[in-house]
Amino acid sequence: MSDDRETDTASESSYQLSRHKKSPSSLTNLSSSSGMTSLSSVSGSVMSVYSGDFGSLEVKGNIQFAIEYVELLKELHVFVAQCKDLAAADVKKQRSDPYVKAYLLPDKGKMGKKKTVVVKKTLNPVYNEILRYKIEKQILKTQKLNLSVWHRDTFKRNSFLGEVELDLETWDWDNKQNKQLRWYPLKRKTAPVALETENRGEMKLALQYVPEPVPGKKLSTTGEVHIWVKECLDLPLLRGSHLNSFVKCTILPDTSRKSRQKTRAVGKTTNPIFNHTMVYDGFRPEDLTEACVELTVWDHYKLTNQFLGGLRIGFGTGKSYGTEVDWMDSTSEEVALWEKMVNSPNTWIEATLPLRMLLIAKISK
Repeated sequence: MSDDRETDTASESSYQLSRHKKSPSSLTNLSSSSGMTSLSSVSGSVMSVYSGDFGSLEVKGNIQFAIEYVELLKELHVFVAQCKDLAAADVKKQRSDPYVKAYLLPDKGKMGKKKTVVVKKTLNPVYNEILRYKIEKQILKTQKLNLSVWHRDTFKRNSFLGEVELDLETWDWDNKQNKQLRWYPLKRKTAPVALETENRGEMKLALQYVPEPVPGKKLSTTGEVHIWVKECLDLPLLRGSHLNSFVKCTILPDTSRKSRQKTRAVGKTTNPIFNHTMVYDGFRPEDLTEACVELTVWDHYKLTNQFLGGLRIGFGTGKSYGTEVDWMDSTSEEVALWEKMVNSPNTWIEATLPLRMLLIAKISK
């Protein structure tokens, strides 16, 4: 791919972790002095902070429902009875405005989502609604039923209150007891696959790994990772027809402010063109397996930024420098881009990737 771009903007930062050889334990001593992440954030415990429509609400309580396959109609009926002891979106008044949403996974696009009504001002909503899916039984046996509970606020924004997932492949449809109403504990979000609540648009980007930015100086130099954020496509509109979006980049596990770079904001379009190149130096070859490029897209409005979607580009191993972390959760497409970049140094590798919901790490000061 020829590098004939009009570079609109560029920014540079250093990838900090590589300065301090492998062991994450050394990070704790650094946290006070250098703006590095403390060990807690490397280990992923801060990852429970949700952003965007995953609110910051805890997950608690139970949902009561039953499922039945009606042969005559070739329909799956999901009878949603009630929930109890939900988390309170309005902490002062101890109440939420909850509704229940159902998906059949992985084909949720085809089957669509089904929703109950919103029941206002309660932590114990009663629905008594049947959600129906027209589907052949054989196909149903390849699906998972995902029921999630959400609080809907006055601006029609949704906050996640918990979910239950049933594997329909192993479900015993002939067992009479399985048609009875049952209580299920609500759980936190499970696999990243189920995180894709709605289409969040795509990002077109290119990555390049430059092992020797100063040719010939083999000994002391570390490499650079170049991230060229080209444009986003079909971003979701969260507030009417307005959108003023920008892209933020962090190289995890370094969540210090020094590691963050961002593009300028581009207004009035769901297909913003950024053409911004970000350069991070300080990469040794071994850091490429431990680090992860987190790109997040935000809608800037007045004094707030609303999360639209993001990417995490890395090897997706679930670990970083020997510590298990939540953010090493790259999808297969994201992993493929990182692998190509690592295996083809000094070459721009281009991709268009779907933006997804992310659990965002807290930024350390």
